[in-house]
Amino acid sequence: MSFGGDADEAASIEMFKAVREAGINFFDTADQYNGGASETILGRLARGERESLVIATKCYNATGPDINARGNSRRHVTRAVEGSLKRLQTDRLDILYLHQHDPAVPVEESMRALEDLVRAGKVLYPAVSNWAAWQVQQALGVQEAMGWARLQAMQPMYNVVKRQAEVEILPMAAANGLAVFPYSPAGAGLLSGKFAAKAADAQARLLANKNYTARYGEPWMHEVAEKFAAFCKQRGMHPVSAAVAWVAAHPAVTAPIIGARNVGQLQASLDAVKIDMTPALWNAIASLSRTPPPATDRLEEQKKS
Repeated sequence: MSFGGDADEAASIEMFKAVREAGINFFDTADQYNGGASETILGRLARGERESLVIATKCYNATGPDINARGNSRRHVTRAVEGSLKRLQTDRLDILYLHQHDPAVPVEESMRALEDLVRAGKVLYPAVSNWAAWQVQQALGVQEAMGWARLQAMQPMYNVVKRQAEVEILPMAAANGLAVFPYSPAGAGLLSGKFAAKAADAQARLLANKNYTARYGEPWMHEVAEKFAAFCKQRGMHPVSAAVAWVAAHPAVTAPIIGARNVGQLQASLDAVKIDMTPALWNAIASLSRTPPPATDRLEEQKKS
C-alpha cells in the first residue's frame, strides 16, 4: 500500500528487494492505492520474475469521478480488472478481492462477475476483503448453488487490539477452508512501541490519517498498546515483530500482510519469523487486550470455557 505513497519508487525498490531476499513471494495491492501508483510500481518490479510471484489486488473503491467507477457491479469489476492488469503488466491476477461489501449490488451479480473473470483466465482465485462472516457465507452459498468458482481467500483486519475477527470471521473461514490474510497486524503503528500516549510522533500514519485515528482512537486501545510495549521490552522482543508473530500464530490465519515506508521500518516485521510464538506466549499477549464477546453474547459461557 505504501508503494507510490509513503514510499517513493526508490524506497519501494529497496523494500521489494529486501522482502524477496527474505523469501517473500506474495504481494498485496489495490487499484485505489495512491491512485494506481502502487500497482504500477509493483508491475515494473515484478517483471522478469512474474512466475515466481503471487499477486493480489482489489477493486470496489472509486477509481474516477464517474458514479459507475466504483462498487461491485459487473460493469465496475470487469473494468477495474482490465485497469489493474495493465498497471501490473500481467495477464492474470492470482487473487482478486472485492475490497468492500456493496449493499447496492446483488451478491449474485458480483459473484457472476468474478466467475466470468475466472473463466476468462484473468482471475485465478476470487476473494473478499472487509466482509462480515454472514456476507461471505451468503456469497459461498450462491457460488455453490450455481456451480461457480468459490471464494478462496479473505482479508480481515486483525491485531492485538482489533480482535472482532475471532468471533465469527476466523471460525467461518476455517470451516469453509478459506485462506485468511489479515491486514494491519501492528495496528497502523499503534503496537510499534512508539505511541506512549504523551510522546506520539505527530507525523506517524496513525495520527496523520483520519481513518486510522478513528479506528484506533479509543483510550483503552492506547492503554493496551502501552502494556504490550512494556511486555515486549521485558522479554526482549520488538513490539512489531511480536505483533506480526501473534497474528500469524492464529490457527485460522494463512499469513499476515506486512508493510512499511522504508527498509529500516520493514525489518521488524520480517523478524517476526524469529519469534517462537508458543500457545502460552500467544495467550499471555491476548490477555493484555479485550477478548470480544462470543457471537451469542452469552458471556457466562465464555467465562466457563
